[in-house]
This record gives sequence, C-alpha cells and structure tokens, in this order.
Amino acid sequence: MYRKEEQPLPPPEKFELPFEGKLSPNNRWVIMAELMPWDDFEEEYAKLFSAEKGAPAKLFRMALGTLIIKEKLGTSDRETIEQIRENPYLQYFIGLNCYQQEPPLESSMLVHFKKRIDGELINKINKKIVKREIDKSDKEVKKKDCLQEKGEKIKNKGKLILDATCAPADIKYPTDLGILNQARIEKERIIDNLYKPLRVKLRKKPRTSRKIARKEYLKVAKKRKVSYQERRKAIGKQLKYLKKNLGNIEDLIQAGASLENLSKRQKNCLETIKKFYEQQQSMWENKTQSVPQRIVSLTQPHIRPIVRGKAGKPIEFGAKLSVSCVDNYVFLDKISCNCSPQ
Repeated sequence: MYRKEEQPLPPPEKFELPFEGKLSPNNRWVIMAELMPWDDFEEEYAKLFSAEKGAPAKLFRMALGTLIIKEKLGTSDRETIEQIRENPYLQYFIGLNCYQQEPPLESSMLVHFKKRIDGELINKINKKIVKREIDKSDKEVKKKDCLQEKGEKIKNKGKLILDATCAPADIKYPTDLGILNQARIEKERIIDNLYKPLRVKLRKKPRTSRKIARKEYLKVAKKRKVSYQERRKAIGKQLKYLKKNLGNIEDLIQAGASLENLSKRQKNCLETIKKFYEQQQSMWENKTQSVPQRIVSLTQPHIRPIVRGKAGKPIEFGAKLSVSCVDNYVFLDKISCNCSPQ
C-alpha cells in the first residue's frame, strides 16, 4: 500500500535534527576520533614545514583525518571534500570546532597530504594505536602481575600471521600496442604546445602523421583475434611514429621552443615516454616480453608487473606489500613498487 504525504515538507532551515545540535558519542567517527593519537604526531608533522616562510599549513589532524575519510568511504578527492562539507561528524573528525557551510579545504590539498603522510608514518600511528589499546586492557595487566607475584612463567600467547600480497593499482590493463598509442597521442599534444610560440618563425608545423597512425592502430585494436605477426607489425609501426615525434620535439627545441611552455604533468610524461620508448624498442628488436623496470602506465610509471601465479590472474599490477597480523591487529611491514622486473 502506498499513501501520498499530504503535509508539505518544511523548508531546509526548519528541518529538525534528531541530536538537537549535539553530536552523538556513539557515532563511528566520534569513536574513531577518540582512538586516534592526533597530538602524538603533531610535532613530527610540523617538522616538514618552515617556521617562518610560506602560508600556514593545515593541521595534522585535518590532513590525516581527510585521508582516512577518503579511504574509508572509497570516494574521489572532490567527493571527499563534499562529504566533509555536508557531514558535521566528519568535520568534527578532522578537528573543526563547529559546523561550517563552506568546505574547510580544497580537494587539491589531498595530493599534498598523500606526499607528506607516507607509509612509514602511517605504520607508526598504527603501532601507537595498538599500544594504547593494549595498555588499556586492565584484565591482562592484572593477570600478568598475579603470575609474576606467584613466580609462574608467562606463556606465549597470540598468533602471528605473515602474508606477502599485491595491492592492485587502478589502471587499464596494459598492452604494448595500447600504451604505444597513448604515448604517441601525448607526444602529439606536446608538439602542439611547443609549436605555438614558434608559429611566426616556423611556418609549417612538424609532420606527425597522426591520422595515419591512428588508422594503423585501430586496424589491429578492433580485431577480436590478432596473430603474433600482426601485433608485432603494428607495434613496429607505432614505434616508428613515436620515434618520429621524439625527433620533432628535438627539432622544435633547437628552433627555440622551451620546455617551460609545457605543464608539469607534460614534462614528467615526456621523460617517462623517452624511457618507455627505449624499453619497447629493446623488446621489439630482441623479440622478448621482459625488460628491467618495465613501465606499464604512463600516468603512474612507478607501477610494476608482479607475477603472482593465480588462476585467471597470473600477473597483477601494483605495489607489493608485506603484512602481519598479531592478536587481530594488522601491521604493514613493508610496501614497495620496486619489485622483481617482469
């Protein structure tokens, strides 16, 4: 049965809140905020900044709290800020004294937070939380004291579980032909940006053959089944186009183009593509599929392929990490993307 609500809804300013302007102590974010050792790492975080130069930085609680919210909710940077703006519990969690309508920080700040709060610091915080919880266990302390008074030996307790696994990265499944096509497109954009200031000096833009190169790529990419010879031939063609674009960039630089006209992302991408081209050219000439420190993503060149040997997923792409579990507490012992090259 369905009954239409006859009474109209009140305006937003008259909407009644169940907690009467007070936060519930049983809320998960309030409970988590009490468990976090915010003050213990404030001084260590402050050492990353200058005492006199630069704009005032966000507090450690706001930086770490925002990253925890993002990972807990599984949202993007922008959506995380929107969630914080709308939720008073989240604003309390990151250290605000009262609810505010405006977002407390920009979404771009999360990029800086991730660089400043690394895995080593996160592991320290995790150990601090575990130690605090263990110290609060009065029953275990009393039991230990009683056993020591009686002269009895304390038996070992708990269980240690170690595991080495892979944290898959959020990237498209890499193929040599697909990444070569992406690298070619990025090179063409870089050539366009470098050519703009030289329009008057150079009447003709360097020829990139982008339309022909795209047709050659789609001719193979759209096929359901591609033979080894077809794929190898297509890769060879894309390598030639990429080499031609690299030469065009060098010619533009000699003609007076400056890399300062490129964005920071394009500069990093340019260096990545140069190394990627060398790897692909080496594999193509030697007819192999393995090269040391192989690049599988232009946007995340630090990611490496890891051979796992699983059914259906023999190779995974991401960071290799080692974790241990002691008395239901999980510790991150090691995380690295510099794994054995494949």
